Amino acid sequence: MLDQDMAREQVLEAAEGLFYARGIQAVGMDAVRNASGVSLKRLYQLFPSKEALVLEFLKQRDSRWRRALADHVDEGASPDERILSVFDWLYKWFSEPDYRGCAFINSFGELGAVSADVAEQARHHKKAFRDYLAGLVTAAGRPVELAEHLALLAEGAITTAAISGTPEPAHQARDAARLLMRAPVQNATAGSIRTR
Repeated sequence: MLDQDMAREQVLEAAEGLFYARGIQAVGMDAVRNASGVSLKRLYQLFPSKEALVLEFLKQRDSRWRRALADHVDEGASPDERILSVFDWLYKWFSEPDYRGCAFINSFGELGAVSADVAEQARHHKKAFRDYLAGLVTAAGRPVELAEHLALLAEGAITTAAISGTPEPAHQARDAARLLMRAPVQNATAGSIRTR
């Protein structure tokens, strides 16, 4: 018999694959049971409701996604290269054969209006991503508002790649990010413009 941690891991792995591939509302607990090999009784002991399972799936996905991104970005040699490598990582992610867009955007679209907790998980993930970009921008000595522009480029690329079925939006967003990084910066205190 599976111990609790192993059973939980199997359920979450099965749920992640099913929810991401088919959508949350299309997947019932029976499908998760069948894919995980964990009995329905045990499944409900681990996750008392489908919403509890969805929230745990989103928390786990958030952690894995952000860790994979940071691991890739940390390989960049300079602060500017680390900013641009975000878009290289997106290209790699978009190229995966099972890429279906952002699990958080998808879950928000499906359940955000009826589940405050799912909506909050999606907001948390997007804020954490923007905060991560802000850290990269600050480390590069660039104005913090650049992070918001980069976040919009990345989010647009994520959605466009899912709809178009090609990873190319990541390269297009990277090119746009590079142009933004080359643009003159207004020095608010002196009222002068300087270029990088």
